[in-house]
This record gives sequence, C-alpha cells and structure tokens, in this order.
Amino acid sequence: MTVTERFEQARPRLMRLAYSELGDVGEAEDVVQEAWLRLERVDVAAIENLDGWLTKVVARLALDRLRSARVRRESYVGPWLPEPLAPDDPAERVTLDESVSYALLTVLERLSPAERTAFVLHDVFDMPFGDIAEVVGRTPAGVRQLASRARHRVRRERPRFEASPDEHERAVRAFARAVEQGDLEGLVAVLDPEVLWTSDGGGRVSAARRPLRGGMRVARAWAALSATFVADPAEIELNGRLGLLLSSGDGHRAALSFVVSDGRISRIAAVRNPEKLRHV
Repeated sequence: MTVTERFEQARPRLMRLAYSELGDVGEAEDVVQEAWLRLERVDVAAIENLDGWLTKVVARLALDRLRSARVRRESYVGPWLPEPLAPDDPAERVTLDESVSYALLTVLERLSPAERTAFVLHDVFDMPFGDIAEVVGRTPAGVRQLASRARHRVRRERPRFEASPDEHERAVRAFARAVEQGDLEGLVAVLDPEVLWTSDGGGRVSAARRPLRGGMRVARAWAALSATFVADPAEIELNGRLGLLLSSGDGHRAALSFVVSDGRISRIAAVRNPEKLRHV
C-alpha cells in the first residue's frame, strides 16, 4: 500500500479527530490537509507508526487552531455553536453517534483548549497520556489532570440519562408536529420545564443574541415562529441523531439539534449561520 493510500485510509479518522477538537468542518479539513503536506516533507520510511504520527500531527495542529479560534469566538456575534454534520456514509453515522455527538460538542466548547484536546484524545480516541503530553506540551501527570477536569465537566453538563434513539426520535417528531401546527400545548408537553434554546446566526442572519430558558417561554416563542416557516420541518440526521431542518420566510435555513432527557427536550441548538450549514 502506498503512502497516499495509507493516508486516505486514515483520513476519516483524522477528520473526526480534528472536527472533535474544533467543532468546525472547514477548519478540520484544513488541518488534515496540512498534515498531508507535512507528511510529504518527511522521510516516511523513518516513521515507525504512521497512524500514530498522523494522529499526533493532526491533534497538535487542531490544538493550535483551537487556541487562536478562542479569541475569534469571544468576539462572535451571539452564541457560537459547533457546525452540525450530516454524513452520508451509514458507517460514519455510527461513529459519530458514539464519539462526536452534537450534545458533546456543545459541552466541549466550555473547556479550555488543553482540556478539550486531552479529553478528546484520551476518552474518545483512547490515546495514552504519554502521547497526549507530547501534543499539549504537559507532563503525563498534568495531562491526566486535564482529562479528569474535562471529564467531570462533561459528566456534570450532559444529561444523567441519555435518551435511547427511539425516545429521542419520538420527542423530536412531537416537537416538529407541534411547531408545524403552532400547538402551544403540544410544545409545552414535549419541552422540559428547564429547556434551553440557543441560536447561532453569527451576525449574518437574524437570531436571538442570548439563549432562552424555560418551557413556557420557549414554547410560546416557537408557537409564534411557526407562521414564518415556508415549509414543514424536515427530518435530518445530525451528528448521529435525528434533527430538523427549517426554511423560513427570509430565505435562510436553520438546523436544529436536540438533547432529550426523560422523554422531553432539554436542549435545542439552532444553527442559522449559512457558513455553518454548508455540510447540511
């Protein structure tokens, strides 16, 4: 097998790694391409473990980009949400469902770049702490602490009992029916009393600048918005889970990702920024 063939074989995994660290498909593609360019400049015969070498290079490049991206995201107009991904390959969907769920990506956004990298590399991609230390520039003990802090944060902010795929789909479809009909009671019934709705327009399209919390408040907002949609909510798989795609009267779309807990929707992430919908 040629070096090119081995790299192409590794590309899907490298993309998942970069995307997990960055939450941005375009940035992830750039990182993987840069890893290929670096591979072309080294003596491949001297690399004992090519997959391990590529993983470290991609992880380090993604960490560098994440550190610079944090500054840009702090000045972002409104909340910054990860870019949703709608893969075409059924095998890829399974991988995304296990390792790069949208709910996890939104939690990872609250971690420091080093914590996020340590968590992704260790808890998602099973990399040893010694190898992660080379990526983040810490000691193995320091990396272990980073991963531990990140793990506690993820556990604290993710739902205690994650819904099964069937339970998730029932809740999302009930929400879609209620939105389509402008059914306030139906929306209240499917929304958790403490539901949090976050919208990302990036200053390019209209979107709420702050998250909206509370079952009744969110239900009333969606019931009022139902008249602005030019088509019924369309089902779409986003990061391994059922989501919705909405088209509104202003000519823009919204990709909705959900977190379902105890049969009710506890989180809604609405991405409207057109730049983040290129892969949807």
